[in-house]
Amino acid sequence: METAVKDDYSRKQRIALVAIVVIASLAVTSLLVAFSYYCYIRNKLSKRFDTQKRFKYEEKGNFENLQVATEKGLQVFTFKQLYSATGGFSKSNVVGHGGFGSVYRGVLNDGRKVAVKLMDQGGKQGEEEFKVEVELLSHLRSPYLLALIGFCSDSNHKLLVYDFMANGGLQEHLYPTSGHRAMHLRLDWETRLRIALEAAKGLEYLHEHVSPPVIHRDFKSSNILLDKYFHAKVSDFGLAKLGPDKAGGHVSTRVLGTQGYVAPEYALTGHLTTKSDVYSYGVVLLELLTGRVPVDMKRPPGEGVLVSWVLPRLTDREKVVQIMDPALEGQYSMKEVIQVAAIAAMCVQPEADYRPLMADVVQSLVPLVKTQRSTSKLGSYSSFNALRSPASQDSGKASA
Repeated sequence: METAVKDDYSRKQRIALVAIVVIASLAVTSLLVAFSYYCYIRNKLSKRFDTQKRFKYEEKGNFENLQVATEKGLQVFTFKQLYSATGGFSKSNVVGHGGFGSVYRGVLNDGRKVAVKLMDQGGKQGEEEFKVEVELLSHLRSPYLLALIGFCSDSNHKLLVYDFMANGGLQEHLYPTSGHRAMHLRLDWETRLRIALEAAKGLEYLHEHVSPPVIHRDFKSSNILLDKYFHAKVSDFGLAKLGPDKAGGHVSTRVLGTQGYVAPEYALTGHLTTKSDVYSYGVVLLELLTGRVPVDMKRPPGEGVLVSWVLPRLTDREKVVQIMDPALEGQYSMKEVIQVAAIAAMCVQPEADYRPLMADVVQSLVPLVKTQRSTSKLGSYSSFNALRSPASQDSGKASA
């Protein structure tokens, strides 16, 4: 009897021990599962945070590594100073408009002529463009880029101050408005070639001499500004993006730009590269050749989109003459036209890989431009300036 009791007690001990081991194992397993789940959730949240961070970084233009460097040449203005310089932002001093706001002609206390860009109140995109331009242009220095003199960020007022460009934008000279006193006078061939070269050098600097490269993203004829001698500078960097560090890469971003200038692969995928700018440059080159806007659906069928109409004709010697701006008749040699047309054809290729680098474009244009040309010889513009009133000669425009 006593032995049976002992055996029963021992059996109960073994069962209890097994139960304890099982419970302990389950507890450890539960802890491991809980820890694994915690790690999984933490990792997922971390990835989501990183993605959101990258997205915000992308939307802000990838310029967070460029800090405003006012000590490196940019001047900080007060709103009162710029109010005074522009005559109280007088309507008579307005020289341009854009999505950002209005641009005013002004004179600083030291007598320097400037263009002042005033951001519209409450414009979100304008605020972002303001930030990008200040941060970017405080680091870029090239004679082919419009110089940012300084800025004002005073309470709700945000303004950018640029060098004054006496002859405004290329677009207004290619397509003079009906109210212009000298509307029948256009840029001559030599001046167009020089503008093409100088604008190309501006993009070459952004693509080849800055690391990582800068992609303009809104290169167009209205953003090529001309000084009193019709030398060109690239302007308006509000939509600019830092490009990829590695060759052949791209950055993904919202599709922004101007109709007719946007590269097809960027419009379709949002993949932005320096070759996107090359396409836009090619469109501007076609404007210089043809005197036509990039998109004009009022034209005959087949001629509404400039690139589509021109591309099949650019490599045909007989057909290329048919696309030339009538205002240029007799000013150019066919050899030069064929060379420029070939450059344009390469730049607007549908496949980005087939487009040249801007450095190649510059090298191709250099032999065509007469470097010793006198600044007093401006073709039709010697007459153009004589027809302008003193007030209009003093006007200019910064990119709006």
